[in-house]
Amino acid sequence: MGAIDPIKHEDGKKFPLLFPLLLEQRRRGVNIIERQISQKEKQKEARAQRMVGHRVVVLNLFHHIVLFSWFMNQVASEAPTAKPGCESLCGNVSISYPFGIGPGCFLDHWFEITCQNSTNGPKPLLNHANLEVTEISVEGTLEVRHPITFFNCSNKTESGQNSDLEGSPFLFSQNNKFAAVGCGAIALMNSAEAISIGGCSSICSNTGNNSCNGVNCCQTTIPSDLRAFNTSFLSIDSESEKLCKYAFLVDQRWFGSTNISAIHDMVDVPVELTWELYHSTFDVFGTFVETNRTSSYEEPKCYTANTTSGEECYGNSTCYAYTSTSYTSRIECSCGSSDFYEGNPYLLEGCKGKDTCKNYTCPEGSVCRNTYNSYGCQYLDRKSSRVKEIAIGVGSGIFGLFFLLAAAWLVQKYIAKKRREKFFKRNGGMLLQQQLSSGEANIEKTKLYKSEELEKATDKFNKNRVLGQGGQGTVYKGMLSDGKIVAVKKSKRVDEGKVEEFINEVVILSQINHRNVVKLLGCCLETQVPLLVYEFIPNGTLYQYIHDQNEEFPLTWETRLRIATEVAGAIAYLHSAASFPIYHRDIKSSNILLDEKYGAKIADFGTSRSISIEQTHLTTLVYGTFGYLDPEYFQSSQFTDKSDVYSFGVVLVELLTGQKPITMAGAEEGRSLAASFILSMEENHLFDIVDGRVMKEGKKEAIMVVASLARRCLDLSGKKRPRMKDVAMDLERIQKSVKANSNQVGQNFEVVEYDPNEVNEAWDDVSISAWSHSYNAAASSSDVLPLVSTSK
Repeated sequence: MGAIDPIKHEDGKKFPLLFPLLLEQRRRGVNIIERQISQKEKQKEARAQRMVGHRVVVLNLFHHIVLFSWFMNQVASEAPTAKPGCESLCGNVSISYPFGIGPGCFLDHWFEITCQNSTNGPKPLLNHANLEVTEISVEGTLEVRHPITFFNCSNKTESGQNSDLEGSPFLFSQNNKFAAVGCGAIALMNSAEAISIGGCSSICSNTGNNSCNGVNCCQTTIPSDLRAFNTSFLSIDSESEKLCKYAFLVDQRWFGSTNISAIHDMVDVPVELTWELYHSTFDVFGTFVETNRTSSYEEPKCYTANTTSGEECYGNSTCYAYTSTSYTSRIECSCGSSDFYEGNPYLLEGCKGKDTCKNYTCPEGSVCRNTYNSYGCQYLDRKSSRVKEIAIGVGSGIFGLFFLLAAAWLVQKYIAKKRREKFFKRNGGMLLQQQLSSGEANIEKTKLYKSEELEKATDKFNKNRVLGQGGQGTVYKGMLSDGKIVAVKKSKRVDEGKVEEFINEVVILSQINHRNVVKLLGCCLETQVPLLVYEFIPNGTLYQYIHDQNEEFPLTWETRLRIATEVAGAIAYLHSAASFPIYHRDIKSSNILLDEKYGAKIADFGTSRSISIEQTHLTTLVYGTFGYLDPEYFQSSQFTDKSDVYSFGVVLVELLTGQKPITMAGAEEGRSLAASFILSMEENHLFDIVDGRVMKEGKKEAIMVVASLARRCLDLSGKKRPRMKDVAMDLERIQKSVKANSNQVGQNFEVVEYDPNEVNEAWDDVSISAWSHSYNAAASSSDVLPLVSTSK
């Protein structure tokens, strides 16, 4: 036989040994061998697929084992707090870096801790502040013991000097309160320049009271970025001056855990400090960024540094650079999610993973695995045949997730709608709607704004939109959808018992239509506290132009007369021309704003009250600002229209003299401007205290006429003071005379004579400082400068 070529299969494979069989089968016409070959090929392909599946499972297990081993290494050691080789405890206080005990254990000298022995055991001291430390948190807070200031107390050392943290990375936290304890106590916080920056006062009562609500004890918030202050005391009268008084800064949580009477046996109280790291100190730490991350199953130990967003990575922590309120670059670090990490983010490898599987039980046939920022049960028997099931499960899970997210969004919208309805009813919205639908004149001018509209207008009440803030609330600059600029006042609290009174006041104030009164445009009652919307006044306060000289807009003699006339006319309108007489109760130069044409506008009706025609006075707790406060109202708590006249008289004297309502420095510290003014007139030394510009531009006759009018407004007896309407008319005549440059001012306007003996001892009782703080017999509050932009 000749050579026979091997038969080739259609896929190109050769089978020479099967030729005789194939020849025989072909002769029989049967294609059995082809079916056998096909079956063998399928079996071979199936074996190859199973091998690939097994390899995938093995690779998955390998990667999970590697990740699990890394995470368990993180869990194995306890998360460190101090630097290696340094003491981590002093007594029962944990010392965390950047704080430290001993050389090389702290970041710089400000963070040095000395562990000092005492009769009660070791106690840590913050070296350069000389304060005992009771708690250190790596989240940027520090609790210390801060001394109490005593006044007129036996066996107690009197000192108004408090801790000075200037130049340090420490600030007194906003979680602290400034408090004073004592009958008739007036305690002030003063800056190094002897300027009052805070304070509160209390009234006397023989009834026992363990709370600090203005009776024998008062409290108030402190300014932001506070590093140093001094404490001083004043007394309401000669009797309370002899009594023992305390003043102190304290963590606000202290009031809820301690009886206020315990303060008598204490020498210091807990105070919370905040600490920050300057951006320049970050070089001390170094940086840590892992490389060679090639597997998709491994997660980085920290987020990748992103220089464009100011994010830096250090060990297992994430650090962010930001600019603080003092415009310095700071660093803040964290360990990420507290559910999965713990430790000190300021140490290399200081953040350790938690064993989240420790208290978690998985179903049979699976084990719990700790992974990056998560944990879960994993089945060890993963076969390729389950790929389809997993795919179906993943698809179902994704669908279910989207469904849950959509449902959660709808539920959130529903809850938000119900909350808005709840707040609207609680804040008197139904009552206001009834009055709006009643058809009364001018009621329709009160506009009800939606919460979403005001949130959009203020960029969700962004801190950068804040115009002013204080005890009554915070004022934000906003732009409505129609492009109108407004001021939105967000109150800090609401008295649910006075909702009807609040709504009536809103309706009344919205009806005020006077060019020299800031217009209330409307309100929003859908938020937790009501939001009031006012017209925006751009050019600051009269107080700024009187006491901070401004070359762009100098206060000439004619300008001062014009502003005084406009303010007097506005107050007269509120007293007599409005629908109901309205008493402002806090007339002062910082509540008089200047619009784009420097016209005067009266603002801040937070303490104002309207009365019926039949009423002659209003009996309330004492509200107002020292230096402007009517002495008669202070003693009787009965506010009349003549009380506003007195406050205007102080503003008039401010315009004449250019001096502040309370003297805060020198030999006459604490003396009121009103008392000094009357004394100068009594001794015929008026022109010694008149502002130099006024003396240069004004004529003495006109100045004397205005001074006499101011003196009548400052009469201690309210009955002897002129009505605001008469004051406005007198000022209009004076202004016209000055404009006409008349030489007959002294003949046109009679200088009212007064009895010098009327200047009695009552002035000494009210010559007290605290020009920048409102007084409330129940609780103190700081002044708010709403509706005004202070940036020039």
